[in-house]
Amino acid sequence: MLKKLLAGVAVAGVMAAGAASAATEIVVQYPYGELFNETHKQIAAEFAKKNPDIKVTFRTAYDSYEEGTQKILREAVTNQLPDVTFQGLNRVRILVDRDIAVPMDDFIKAEKDFEKEGFHQAMFDIGTQNGKVYALPFAISLPITYWNLDLVKQAGGDPANLPTTWDGVIALAKKIDALGPDINGITYVWDITGNWLWQAPVFAQGGTMLNADETKVAFDGPEGQFAMKTLARFVTEANMPNLSQPDARATFAAGKTGVHITSTSDLAKTTSMIGGKFELKTHVFPDVKPGSGRLPAGGNVAMIVSTDKAKQKAAWEFIKFATGPLGAAIMAKTTGYMPPNKVANDVYLKDFYVQNPNNYTAVKQLPILTKWYAFPGENGLKITDVIKDHMNSIVTRSRANEPEKVLEDMTRDVQKLLPKKAS
Repeated sequence: MLKKLLAGVAVAGVMAAGAASAATEIVVQYPYGELFNETHKQIAAEFAKKNPDIKVTFRTAYDSYEEGTQKILREAVTNQLPDVTFQGLNRVRILVDRDIAVPMDDFIKAEKDFEKEGFHQAMFDIGTQNGKVYALPFAISLPITYWNLDLVKQAGGDPANLPTTWDGVIALAKKIDALGPDINGITYVWDITGNWLWQAPVFAQGGTMLNADETKVAFDGPEGQFAMKTLARFVTEANMPNLSQPDARATFAAGKTGVHITSTSDLAKTTSMIGGKFELKTHVFPDVKPGSGRLPAGGNVAMIVSTDKAKQKAAWEFIKFATGPLGAAIMAKTTGYMPPNKVANDVYLKDFYVQNPNNYTAVKQLPILTKWYAFPGENGLKITDVIKDHMNSIVTRSRANEPEKVLEDMTRDVQKLLPKKAS
């Protein structure tokens, strides 16, 4: 009996070892480790509890959305792709055009009660290209304003009635800037990846980047003129310093800036950096035109890029969990992003938003959300660099007094890079 028992234990041990070794491993890579390392660590731990047969291995985080896309394009050539990649919302198009992204439609159709898990059509629309779903949104951000209420009060502003127009923002920023030589009135993180904060004021005025058939620049109209002149006013009227995104964040968190305009994604990190030094209040993005005004959704989506069928199935399980109620709630609590998942917002985060009203500012702007635009063609990434270079000429003051001419030159340079449509 003892021999039989020992033999049985041995067989069970072999079977257990075999099962463990049979676990499917998927490789996952995501951007911005400073924002998402803790998020993905917690999500992976919870995922492992429910999916012991799937092992998740992370690669070192991408430095930025652009770097992440460029890396995927290179790895597709050398057959070194991860199985799951998290990419900027405006980078779905290029990975679909290059036949790298795997469509998710069959996985979605096979799910039962998907709506009860908080998934809805708007989530699918964000990652849809050419009629197929290639990505699910993981973390959604919108542009908002961050205010140092201590400086607002010192400058004679009303914390209960913060401005909702750029005229009002600039006027208060000028008063704050006058408080002392080491105080900045305003910082605007214009260099956020993918020209996001160029698109925001244009879309907020009801404008677009290109015309309907994407053959001609459309941001050179009144909406783009308003956006470029406003950027110039930050410099010429409110004395905005030329700071990088990390430096602008650090300066604001140190209590040296009155109003800081950037993404909701920075909220958790910025709040932590402030550490109670002053009272922080988030507020809406200014001058959104009623009816036609929209704001571009920032953030990132999860995409399957594995060519292995078994790994694709495992990758889908991970993406489904990460964008589902629990994964989305973890993401929201560890960052400043919003989850697009309805159950996460309505159930898991209901009390969280009551206790953290600064996080709810962006949620209030969800009705005016629109896609983060991706420029078409082989020069899509280059166009974003061209726009950045022209905006840089304003912020560095070399051309701050001629925003109309800067916009004219930017229009010309972007138009040259657009794909030529067959006649």
